[in-house]
Amino acid sequence: MDTGRGGARARGVRADRDAGAGLRPPVNPLRLDRPTVLAITPLLREVVVALTGDDEPAATQRANLERVLLDQLRKVEALPLCLPAPSDTRLRDVAAILEADPADGRTLAELGAAVGASERTLSRLFRAETGMSFPQWRTQLRLHHALILLAGGRSVTSTAAACGYSGPSAFIQAFRHAFGTTPHAYVRS
Repeated sequence: MDTGRGGARARGVRADRDAGAGLRPPVNPLRLDRPTVLAITPLLREVVVALTGDDEPAATQRANLERVLLDQLRKVEALPLCLPAPSDTRLRDVAAILEADPADGRTLAELGAAVGASERTLSRLFRAETGMSFPQWRTQLRLHHALILLAGGRSVTSTAAACGYSGPSAFIQAFRHAFGTTPHAYVRS
């Protein structure tokens, strides 16, 4: 996902039985059973880019990169961020609206009117399909988007606005609650 600034991208490396780009099956060094957001080092980021880029590395280079990747993955921490993708068409439409603009401040009732469902139906579906309430899911979406923007070099103030927070203080509070640190300290580490 391009942020339009700094060239930051969200990339995935699959390390399971259906492995795509990245590791070959059945490697799963973190023993993860679902998609997980990881706090990665610059070295690990570049290894992931090399393994998932358009240019397929030669077999020897790929093996070396995979060894570095495995070594680096053993040192990373999982971030407490989970953004389940809904399967219901109406929820997917709501998710698409908010993914396109995380700062969209419409209520669930207003979003329901846009996708042709009642607030109550959407609320029930969010809880059933994602395991969280709509406000919890929206917060996770905004924090996920914030991580991408911060990785791309955006300021805390502009990230807060782009993610729909009323101001930098509200964003810093939500970020600290989710990750145990401030956005500025997170970017520095």
